[in-house]
Amino acid sequence: MQRVSRGRMAQCKGDAAEQGIARDYERRGHSIARRRWRGRAGEVDLITRDGDALVFVEVKASRSFAQAARSLGARQMARLCAAAEEFIAGEPRGALTEMRFDVALVDATGAFEIVENAFGAA
Repeated sequence: MQRVSRGRMAQCKGDAAEQGIARDYERRGHSIARRRWRGRAGEVDLITRDGDALVFVEVKASRSFAQAARSLGARQMARLCAAAEEFIAGEPRGALTEMRFDVALVDATGAFEIVENAFGAA
């Protein structure tokens, strides 16, 4: 019997979480523009289109929603914003493209919560 490394298992769980979140966005009428898009600034887990708007989604999976939320720090948010800027540079409206950042929190049971406009002003 072959042992699966902890890193490989975490990657599989992350992949499953991202697939579930993508299905939820599709169910709500979004189209998937990119999965795991990588630019010079970093990677975006999921980019969806909601009409003319783009939604950049960071998927965080952990034992609990709170633990998943705590794993997203200021440096990672800055990298996500920089990557999004790279991506929208290729859009027809460029920086005028309507967009938002969502965070999808996934717990150990596979349940999830989506925080829409997670980086927006309160």
